[in-house]
Amino acid sequence: MASLADRVRGHGRIAAGLLFNLLVSICIVFLNKWIYVHHGFPNMSLTLVHFVVTWLGLYICQKLDIFAPKSLPLSRLLLLALSFCGFVVFTNLSLQNNTIGTYQLAKAMTTPVIIAIQTFCYQKSFSIRIQLTLIPITVGVILNSYYDVKFNFLGMVFAALGVLVTSLYQVWVGAKQHELQVNSMQLLYYQAPMSSAMLLVAVPFFEPVFGEGGIFGPWSVSALLVVLLSGVIAFMVNLSIYWIIGNTSPVTLSSLQDGCGHTYSPGHSRG
Repeated sequence: MASLADRVRGHGRIAAGLLFNLLVSICIVFLNKWIYVHHGFPNMSLTLVHFVVTWLGLYICQKLDIFAPKSLPLSRLLLLALSFCGFVVFTNLSLQNNTIGTYQLAKAMTTPVIIAIQTFCYQKSFSIRIQLTLIPITVGVILNSYYDVKFNFLGMVFAALGVLVTSLYQVWVGAKQHELQVNSMQLLYYQAPMSSAMLLVAVPFFEPVFGEGGIFGPWSVSALLVVLLSGVIAFMVNLSIYWIIGNTSPVTLSSLQDGCGHTYSPGHSRG
């Protein structure tokens, strides 16, 4: 009886986590699009804000004893941190250069790519029913791209790169949590500042830092507030991504995001 109650509670926690990720993912898609269209805030700088706010959020959680940091070798997190940067930058560039509808449909290819990576690189098998669901997903995305009246070649390049890097990132998140025996907060606590440092070095080469259009430019109070809000929601997206992957699988997460066109979030879930 106790085991049944535990299973019900466990399923309830997973359902709540999936719903939370769905809601914050939808919020950040529309909020980031608003920021790009109405304020023109630079993409990589916005990503950097997201990473910094994520790390600050985790630092506060650690100080409140919500989780205990675990010492991890930074060299084993380097690729994960780099893929985190690519995941967020390319998905946000896809959102910036495509319509929301095209962006969402392109993200649907994350599930087939994750399954392909896990099949060929990790020797994981999937049932025929799961494999058959990949056919309508792939055909639908191809047809939409072909008939899209607002087709943007650069946007589709960013979308394709976003799908590839997002898929790798989500698979690696699950693998690293298992390999290092850490939960979502413990892993993200190290990864977020590493990714922030990488972007801090890269931003000056691609975007202005000071002056008009720079991260430290003369932005209005309303623009700064909405960027900060985007950072807070990104923190929620990132944390829920790790939690979901840790408690279910990358395929579960990508299937959920196929329905909402998640931008961040990176990604991806440990408890």
